[in-house]
Amino acid sequence: MSEDRSKPEFDAPQGPAPSELVIRDIVTGDGAEAKPGDTVTVHYAGVEYETGEEFDSSWNRGESIQFPLRGLIQGWQDGIPGMKAGGRRELVIPPHLAYGPAGAGHFLSGKTLIFIIDLIDVA
Repeated sequence: MSEDRSKPEFDAPQGPAPSELVIRDIVTGDGAEAKPGDTVTVHYAGVEYETGEEFDSSWNRGESIQFPLRGLIQGWQDGIPGMKAGGRRELVIPPHLAYGPAGAGHFLSGKTLIFIIDLIDVA
């Protein structure tokens, strides 16, 4: 199961940041499929598109995290459904689906974000 999968490496993005959500399956899972509103257990890492600088990683904390999709940024709410447990997915999330435009009050406001997410379980 993806619990054992190691922290991913990020490829440097090519070209300008996309203006819409980009979803790319790296590994297709064969477990339960996530649906909007589900609670998911994931491992994830996130980097800034422009700099490649990591801003968060559950692997660095040594434990997966569980949360309801509806409580997450829109890019996750739109990008996780359809993913199956055991899978690994990359999401490239533009600011309007992440933390809003520059100056919106979050340190990641105005930034395009790249997440690699391992879906461990769906509830």
